Parts: sequence; structure tokens; C-alpha cells
Amino acid sequence: MPMQIISKQEARQFILAKQGLIGAYRFKGKDGAYAYVRQAGCIQFDPVDVCGKNAELTLQSRVKGFKKAMLQELLYKDRRLVDYADKELSIWPSEDWPYFSSYRKRSKKLGETFDGLEELKRKALAHIEENGPVCSDTLPIEGQIFWHSSMHWSGNWDKKSQAARSVLEQLYTDGELIIHHKNGSRKYYDLSRRHLPQSLLDKEVPYKDEEEYLAWRVLRRIGAVGLLWDKNSPAFLGIGLDAKKRRDTLDRLENEGKVLPVKVEGIKPLFYYRAEDDPLLHEVLEGEADLKPRMSFLAPLDPLMWDKELIFSLWDYRYSWEIYTPAEKRKYGYYTLPVLYGERFVSRIEIAADRREGVLRLKGLWWEPGVRSSKKLDKALDKALRDFARFNQCQRIENQIFG
Repeated sequence: MPMQIISKQEARQFILAKQGLIGAYRFKGKDGAYAYVRQAGCIQFDPVDVCGKNAELTLQSRVKGFKKAMLQELLYKDRRLVDYADKELSIWPSEDWPYFSSYRKRSKKLGETFDGLEELKRKALAHIEENGPVCSDTLPIEGQIFWHSSMHWSGNWDKKSQAARSVLEQLYTDGELIIHHKNGSRKYYDLSRRHLPQSLLDKEVPYKDEEEYLAWRVLRRIGAVGLLWDKNSPAFLGIGLDAKKRRDTLDRLENEGKVLPVKVEGIKPLFYYRAEDDPLLHEVLEGEADLKPRMSFLAPLDPLMWDKELIFSLWDYRYSWEIYTPAEKRKYGYYTLPVLYGERFVSRIEIAADRREGVLRLKGLWWEPGVRSSKKLDKALDKALRDFARFNQCQRIENQIFG
């Protein structure tokens, strides 16, 4: 059977349609927010809040009527989502808990190497059992210990860390504790068994070997982006793939009928998409897909932006998150968001929400080369800003570019 070949434009349209970023909204309200996270597998969490946290920004761009409270309810009331590691710190469906047993085993094994930690774990669990949710300030454990996390940059490798915080994070990565709620950036922990069904906690590992687990994770990441290439990609971050493992895993998924290969004109590596998305690709190829343009402000760590080289290859758009770039070296701003209109990246924007004063401040807007102002574009930008102000609980917009 000859290899299917598609144009870059068709690849762009397919990805955006899969992502729910073009045409009529496919994701609506709280159920839509959950449905999108299930589709993506995970969305990245970052605590910085300039105009919404990264996970919230990811959802607001593609979920009609999304409010920040919806994500909080899904996480800490409904418990349909959990905070944990995946592609770095992430949010993913609680139903996937059994798949991350290897993370919890690795955490427990590392935890055994820290002097005094096991005794502190027993004390912490006993206190939480009797008193309920705690944070590092309310857990009655003092002093410092040598400790660092098995799954993210927490703790210290060459000096001691606060004992209360260390033991809570250790029990969290062990799976014994779950985040009960957050107060700003402060995390409160409680026993996992109080909030997740015991049947889920006790469920056996749903894969028989490491190769099957890798296949599940790769398939999940392909579904998160829509179309991924056989290339070292940040979209596969955290899975532990080298070139051979990636190739073997893609071959396995293709042989099992779970992914399909496609050639994109002008790009050497093969691309893969989930077989279940084949009808959507054919809608795009046959001109039947809903491609009505709308404007979206994307999160810096949005699944669409995971592989910036892929974005440049398909869209000719260069984006970098300059939050960690010294101010004097920034080309744009501290916290700029990619701006998508229809099937094109048209600009990047810097916005800051002053919720105390109820003001959304437009601090910078940089149009891409060749983008011309028009009534349609201005109208789309105005609507996107008004929607974004509501999302950030702001009553008015202050344009600091033109005064």
C-alpha cells in the first residue's frame, strides 16, 4: 500500500482540528475540560500565574465557557483528575493511576536511602490519619534532613532540606498522599485512600512488560499533539526513549493497528497519528472539516507547543518562553503567549492580570511578518481579549502599548 502523503497545510489543519483549536468548540464546560485532558493524556502544570496558570491557560483556549473553578473541582472535589508527574509536573485523569505504579515504586526505593526518613513517614501518616490534611507549615515535624525527590526538582542533592516538606513530598510521590487542595502555591496533603477508590488504588498494573508500557505512553503523547514525527522530540519528554526504542515502539504500534504513518511534503521524518483519528484526517483531506477561524491565546507549555521545532517546520513560527531569560536578553516579554488565528500563528502577546484592581493589562503585541491588520483580525483580537479578561476575573482592559 503506497505511503499517504499530505501537505503542510493539511497537517496543520488536522492537528488544529484534533486539538479543538479551530472551527466550532468541541469541548464545553467542566465535562469538556475533563474530556480534553483525557484526550491529551496530561497537561503540564506550572505555578506561575501572570494571566492564569499554564494548565488553566491550556483549557481556556479550547474549552468554551471554561472557568478556573472547573479545574479545581475536577482535581479536588470530583477527583476525576490528579496532580502528579508525567511530562514533568502534570495533571492527568485519575483513572490512569495504575499506569504510574513504576513512578511510585521508584520513589519508595529512593526513599529508603535517606537516613531517618522512614520514621518521619510513620509520624506524618499517623498525624494525618488523626488530624486530616496538612501542609509543610502545619505538620509537627521540625528540623532538616538530606532528601530529594525521585521525580521532579524538589529537595537538595548536596545539602539538607526542610524535614516536614521533604516527608510530605516523599509520601506524595510514593502515592500514600494526594494533594487535597492548594491555597495559592501552598499544597495541602491528605491520605490517597480517602479520596480515590480503593479499587483503583489496588488495581493491578495494566501492562505486562516495559515495552507495552512504552507503547501506551508513546500512543498517549501522539494523541496529545495529534501528529508526531519519528524524531527525538520534547513531546516524548519523561518517557525515556532513545532512537531505537522510539523506532521499535512506533513499529509495534503500527503493527497493532493503533497508529498510522503519513508523509508530510517537504519534511524528511515520517509522521504518525492515532488510527482512531483517521476519519478526522480524511475530513480534512476531503474539505469537510470545520475550519472556521477563531483566535486563541495558547499556554507556553500547551501540548501543541511541546515540540517547537515541529511548530517551526509546519507553521514557520518561532516561539520561546522567555520567563527564565534575563530581562536584557528577552526579545519579547517575560510571559508571552502564542496567538493563533484560524490555522496560522499571527502574533505573540504579553498580558498581565491585576485581579485586585480587576484590570487586564495588554503589555506587548508582536505581529508576525506578513500579517496585515484588517477589520476581521481586529474584531477577533478584541473578542479574544474580552473573553480572556473574563477568564481572569477582570472587568476592564488597559492597553499599555498605545496608552
